[in-house]
Amino acid sequence: MSLPILAPTSKGQVLVITTIADGVSRTIEGVGNTVSEQLFEPVIKLGVTGLSRAGKTVFITSLVANLLDRGRMSGVQAINSGRVSSVVLQPQPDDTIARFDYEAHLADMLGTKPEWPDSTRSVSQLRLSFRVQPAGLLGMVSGPKTIHLDIIDYPGEWLLDLGLMDKTYSQWSTEVLKRLETRAAGAEYRGQIANIDGTTKFDEVISKGLAGAFTDYLHQARKDGFYDCTPGRFLLPGDMAGSPALTFAPLPDGAAPRRSLRREMERRFEAYKSKVVKPFFRDHFSKIDRQVVLVDALGAIHSGPQAVEDLRAAMTDILGAFRPGRNAFLTQLLLGKRVDKILFAATKADHLHQSQHEALSDIMSALTRDARDRAQFAGAKTAAMAIASLRATVEETRTHNGENLNLVRGILTETGKEAALFAGELPRDPAKLLIPAKEGAETWLDQDFSVMSFDPYPVELEPGFGPPHIRLDKATEFLIGDRL
Repeated sequence: MSLPILAPTSKGQVLVITTIADGVSRTIEGVGNTVSEQLFEPVIKLGVTGLSRAGKTVFITSLVANLLDRGRMSGVQAINSGRVSSVVLQPQPDDTIARFDYEAHLADMLGTKPEWPDSTRSVSQLRLSFRVQPAGLLGMVSGPKTIHLDIIDYPGEWLLDLGLMDKTYSQWSTEVLKRLETRAAGAEYRGQIANIDGTTKFDEVISKGLAGAFTDYLHQARKDGFYDCTPGRFLLPGDMAGSPALTFAPLPDGAAPRRSLRREMERRFEAYKSKVVKPFFRDHFSKIDRQVVLVDALGAIHSGPQAVEDLRAAMTDILGAFRPGRNAFLTQLLLGKRVDKILFAATKADHLHQSQHEALSDIMSALTRDARDRAQFAGAKTAAMAIASLRATVEETRTHNGENLNLVRGILTETGKEAALFAGELPRDPAKLLIPAKEGAETWLDQDFSVMSFDPYPVELEPGFGPPHIRLDKATEFLIGDRL
C-alpha cells in the first residue's frame, strides 16, 4: 500500500493552520469552562474599569472589604436576608495575571496615616467565593452552594483603545489632529508636524521625536480633564516602552509611498492594534459578563463644558467595546460571553452634600444616555448612580447670611488640614450642563464648579463592618445581586 505524498506547506499556510488550531483549542476550553460554571460552581466575572482619576483601586478594595465584613451591605438582598453565610478570598484562577494587591491597598486606606493607594497600571485579578443558601423551593430541598466572583481590574485607558480596532491609521490621524486644533495642549505637536513631509524616507530619530511629543500631549490632555487619550499604552507603556508598536504618531492624510515616514507610521499603528489591543480583548475583556465603569464626573464638570462633552462621547465609544447583550447559556457556548449588566458610576459623591446626590446621579444618567440606550436595545441592563467607595468626608450644615448652607468637611490633600467646604450647586436639570457642552462653550455661563481633593479619614472599624461608603451596596446589588 502506497502512502500519500504530502505537498510542501508554505509559511503562510502553517500560520493559518496554527491560527485555526489555536482558535479551536480556545473554543473547546471555553465550552468546557462554561459547562463547568453553569452546572457546578457558577462564576461571575466582574470587570472594573474607569477613566482617569475615577478611583478603581479604591472601589475594588472597599468592595472586597465590605463583602468580607458585610455590616454595611444591607442593600444587597442576599446579604440582608441572611442567605449569604460566608465570603472568603480564594487564590485567583488565572496564574498568568497579577493578583490585585488587596491587603496592601487596604492598609494604605485604613492605616494610622491613611492615604489613597496607587492607581491601576495593568491587569490584575482577585477571586471571592460566596457560600449562599438558594431562595424559594430550591433552597428548601438543597444545601448551600458556592458562587465565585472574579474581579478583573484593568486601566480605562486600555478600554478606550478597543475603539481603534475599527479605524484605519488615516481615520484615527484625522480625528486626533482635528481635536488638537482646539486644544492648547496640542500646540507643540502641531508645530512639530507643520514642517514634516510624510512622503520622505522613514527616519527613526524623527519617529521617536514625534511619538515623544504626541505622548507629552496625551499626558497633558488627560491632566486637563479630557478622556479621548488614545493609544492608551502611550500613557501606561509598561514593559513595551520604546517598542516600535508604541513609536508612532498621527500625521496629516496624504500619499504613503514605500519606506516613507507615513507608511511606517501606518504599519506601526496596525501593529499596535494586532499586537496590543487584540490580545487584550481576546485574553481578558471578552470573558467579562458584568461591568462597572467608574467616572469622575465632578472632575469633568470642574474642567468645563468641553471636558463634559468629551466625557459623553467617551462613554458612547466605550459601550461599543462591550458587546452588550443577554447571557443565555447556549449563547455562551456558541458565541462567547456578552456583557449583560453595565453600571456607570459617578464616584466621589462624598465631595457633595447628600442633598445634591440625586442631581449628580441625574447628570451621570444624562451623560451616558446614548450609551445606555444602545445597551438596552441589545438586551443588556444598565444603571447610572452616584457612589463613594470610601467615604472621606462628613456632612454639616451652617447658617450663612441667614440661610442654611450644606457643606462637607474633610482633610484637604493640599494642606493636610481639616476644612468645611461648599463646592457649588449642581443644576437639577442636566441639560444646563449638556447643552453648553454640545454647543462647544468654553466656560459655564452661570457659575463655576469647584472640586477639592480630600485625603481619607482615619477610621476605627467595628467588628463585622467594612469601610464606610455611599451606595456601594446598591451598586453591588445591581451588578451581582441576581446571581446570589
